[in-house]
Amino acid sequence: MLLLTLACSPVSEGLEGIAAPAGDFSTPIRQDTGSSEQDTEDTEGPADSEAVQDSAPTATAYEACFSAISGEEGGPDYEQFGPVIGSHCYGTDHQDITGVQRVVFLGDSVTVGTPPSADAEFYRNLLADRLADRFGLDEPDWTWQGVNLIEGTSYVIESGDFAHCAKWGARADDLMQDKTQVLDCMPEETRDEVTLVVITIGGNDLNSLTQGFMEGKPTDELWEQTREFVGLVRETVEWIKEPGRFPSGVHVVFTNLYEFTDATGDVTSCPAAGLAGYGEAITDPALEEMVVWSMEQYMSVAVDTDSDMLFLLETFCGHGFNYEDPDGRCYRGDEAELWFDLTCIHPNPTGHAKIAEMFEAVVAE
Repeated sequence: MLLLTLACSPVSEGLEGIAAPAGDFSTPIRQDTGSSEQDTEDTEGPADSEAVQDSAPTATAYEACFSAISGEEGGPDYEQFGPVIGSHCYGTDHQDITGVQRVVFLGDSVTVGTPPSADAEFYRNLLADRLADRFGLDEPDWTWQGVNLIEGTSYVIESGDFAHCAKWGARADDLMQDKTQVLDCMPEETRDEVTLVVITIGGNDLNSLTQGFMEGKPTDELWEQTREFVGLVRETVEWIKEPGRFPSGVHVVFTNLYEFTDATGDVTSCPAAGLAGYGEAITDPALEEMVVWSMEQYMSVAVDTDSDMLFLLETFCGHGFNYEDPDGRCYRGDEAELWFDLTCIHPNPTGHAKIAEMFEAVVAE
């Protein structure tokens, strides 16, 4: 997964629409959806908080989770699709995820895991352990948990009740079009099991758009590229969720895309930005429009397919390389921590732990 290029536009060019979340998601917001009977103790936050006791419609909960998100300001307007926001504020709550018998991980390097983080610190391994406990699954072994540094994926696809087909550098077309992550990890003989699919994808597609702007490609061509990669994400989720494909049931949880500048556009804030290939900010507003539209369409996919989307962009804002700037829009206070490693684009162990926590919260509610 590479840089979410939304931050490559200066803050003065309309990024105010992507707001820092209210607080640090420690207070859950209970919604009156009837979609889950999960007790509040399964999510982070005090069970007796006023926010939990006072049920609210989606719009109120949405505003409580995100202090100032507004499509009019240039940021993603998720609310237009009518999503149900989880009480934890980590993502949507469209599925009642129970009885899971098999877990599949798809996507890019965020899911695979990268050095210098250790295998035991990767979010997929942390999450696999917790899901094994929650659903009584057989845990994967070290060959599944590790990374083949030559191939950029795990040493084996299957271990225990878990499958993993994510790969370093993967793009949306690697899910089902040019590569076969989906079919490799979900062959027909496994589809009679209740399956949970976990996905991180799209960061490398957005990085390709950034490169296109740097190379001076026509805007129309880059818009077509944007529509194509988002369409591939939609086609993948729709294929997985096709009625009857998994007779016993299937659940899909995927992330939107984070960035490391805390919505400042200051890519040089990462000490290794030069080595990672980041230079001057791209100021063409068309790039921001493409990224904002893409994130909105991710939400549309989640709503249309009864899948769930994690708010990775919003949760990680304030934990990038400008996290100590008190004037920053995402500033979270003196106790905030950095969640990215020195590659600029991958989570550090703390970031991996947070992603695992987010997925677990969405699954639990």
